[in-house]
Amino acid sequence: MQTIIITGASSGIGRATALYFYERGWNVIATMRQPEKSDLPKLDRLHCFKLDVNDQQTIDTTIQQTIEAFGTIDVLVNNAGFGTVGAFEYASEEQVLQQFQTNVFGLMRLTRSVLPHLRQRRQGIIINVSSVGGRITFPFYSLYHSTKWAIEGFSESLQYELAPFGIKVRLIEPGAIKTDFYHRSQMLLVRPDLKVYDDYQTKVLNNVAEVEKNAPPPQIVAQTIFQAANDKTDRLRYSVGDQVPLLLLLNRLLPHSWFRNIISNILEKDSLA
Repeated sequence: MQTIIITGASSGIGRATALYFYERGWNVIATMRQPEKSDLPKLDRLHCFKLDVNDQQTIDTTIQQTIEAFGTIDVLVNNAGFGTVGAFEYASEEQVLQQFQTNVFGLMRLTRSVLPHLRQRRQGIIINVSSVGGRITFPFYSLYHSTKWAIEGFSESLQYELAPFGIKVRLIEPGAIKTDFYHRSQMLLVRPDLKVYDDYQTKVLNNVAEVEKNAPPPQIVAQTIFQAANDKTDRLRYSVGDQVPLLLLLNRLLPHSWFRNIISNILEKDSLA
């Protein structure tokens, strides 16, 4: 029986993934900063552990407890993260650092901590939840995009280093998914003393919200993560969402100015309200 650790499992993609793997017979370690608030069921093969990707002690404790409970770690899903949204000029130095601390440095910290166990066993899979926003960009997501692009480059390089030890690296690239990411997991940038971007920002974020209303549920990402965890090939990237493959194809084939116009037409249109 295989064992998976999932970060950011209190809600959304992480929670859906924990349940999906449990229902298919896996041992599941669902981690979050406040496990006492989790509504995940208390089950023999599903444990909720406290883990903050920016706290090395909680990382070390989780790895130790997982091995004590189930003997091994087979798959790590780096899912924890949040989005800082708004005009870059509105961002403080602290907000920039906070975005990278969780989305990039936290992911790297946990990966580095799990690697000795996987390397010793000469097997395992590291699955990093990126985004379609790790391949293409949208207005007012510059900080979020930059972290996801960093994850893409980190993962693509890491796969070479780990291949000799039988460890595989995967990237999951969801498009819009109906979760609380657009509410609880987003930080909106504001500057009371600077409002020059406000009208444009409001228009774009309202259009993003409209896209989110018709987005698929997080279970489709959980299914893709399960596919990646069981794939015996060396495939790196797994896109998720009906429109994502088309957007990535257009981005690859079209001149940048053409693709930029497509994004602008979607996100800069005036509201019908």
